[in-house]
Amino acid sequence: MAKTKTVFVCSSCGYESTKWLGKCPGCNEWNSFYEEKVSTGPASKQAEKKVVTPKALNNVVGKDAVRTHTEIGELDRVLGGGLVKGSLVLVGGEPGIGKSTLILQLCDKMGGDGKVLYVSGEESAEQIKLRADRLGIHNENILFLGETDIEIIENNILEIKPKLVIIDSIQTMYSDEISSAAGTVSQVREITARIMRVCKGNEITTIIIGHVTKDGNIAGPRVLEHMVDTVLYIEGERYFSYRILRSVKNRFGSTNEVGMFEMQNEGMVEITNPSSVLISEREDNPAGSIIVASMEGTRPLLIELQALTTPSVFGLPRRTADGIDYNRLTLLVAVLEKKVGLALGSQDIYLNVVSGIRINEPAVDLGMVLAVASSFKNIPISKTTVAIGEVGLTGEVRAVNLIDKRLKEAEKLGFKTCIIPESNKRLLKDNYKLEIIGVRNINDAMRVAGLK
Repeated sequence: MAKTKTVFVCSSCGYESTKWLGKCPGCNEWNSFYEEKVSTGPASKQAEKKVVTPKALNNVVGKDAVRTHTEIGELDRVLGGGLVKGSLVLVGGEPGIGKSTLILQLCDKMGGDGKVLYVSGEESAEQIKLRADRLGIHNENILFLGETDIEIIENNILEIKPKLVIIDSIQTMYSDEISSAAGTVSQVREITARIMRVCKGNEITTIIIGHVTKDGNIAGPRVLEHMVDTVLYIEGERYFSYRILRSVKNRFGSTNEVGMFEMQNEGMVEITNPSSVLISEREDNPAGSIIVASMEGTRPLLIELQALTTPSVFGLPRRTADGIDYNRLTLLVAVLEKKVGLALGSQDIYLNVVSGIRINEPAVDLGMVLAVASSFKNIPISKTTVAIGEVGLTGEVRAVNLIDKRLKEAEKLGFKTCIIPESNKRLLKDNYKLEIIGVRNINDAMRVAGLK
């Protein structure tokens, strides 16, 4: 006979404890523990398990992954070429960011043989139909199931045998075998495991939509991301129309690729040339503005950086960074003060990445330094100039990778001058129409940019 025991589980990270704790040792969240009863079978059942022996890896016959193109180029780019048959994909993002819209557009593209089963625990069939009409979706192979009971969902999947299953969202599904409420750690973990067993056993591609926490992570235990094959995040600011689809895990492709979309009335529209869109509104040439070249996977992006310096009215100057690492900004400001002699200690400094894009790579350091110096001196930098380079603590400008792709993107968009690290310039092989200037340190870069 099965026995039951009581454990306390953290709703944020899944940490288990035999007693209630005010603060979780795993994720440091307060008041996140809830009580849960767990069934444990008798020890004699262990002997009933079948015996499995290992086999030589060289004797295993592998097969190529069968991919289905989604006909959405940016989505295929992030997935690594399309949806792999029988794979489990997790899509996360903030409320209203466009998760359900993008997935419904995907369902419309999945024509041909086979059905698409859209399971929703949040919206009714009428709500989904209204969105589908707004998006111009009329695929007759889309079947809707408004259900949250995993038993009923499993039965429908096995009966219909669709080629694609959508679960919207995983936090609303529940199983009667677990006493806790839907959305808790144990429910999310169990539901995902059951969906994985059913769909992988029948080679049915499945997309799970998940909510995110206030920290931007998928709600539920971290084991959820370990169970699935691919994890995609849709990022973007609520008040901007641009969206970035980013892969943080992909067993069938690269995790460095990103896709760009724009939210419009007809849904998520692909942006095939992001650089021209991101700098399209830069008409004048104000002080504190510069174009930088950032790499998102294998795709170069030209993005505008804006800096503003103003005398502080308080004793402690303020530093604010939007779209870029705050700690990186404070570090580069310290380098400017030490190596160039700019009196920034009494200045409030604000740095913004235009269009709500977030940049994480160090190749934009040189652009940040020049933008801050330009605003402080109130001297504009030529609007046809692009800055590329990483800045070290001693003020040196260090080499970056994929410099050729960055230069070709700048050349394609009509820029005239590129300031790059001297070590990168020595290794260039192609000829460019750009004037390429190599610099060794930030003092050289400021002289080239006309700030000295």
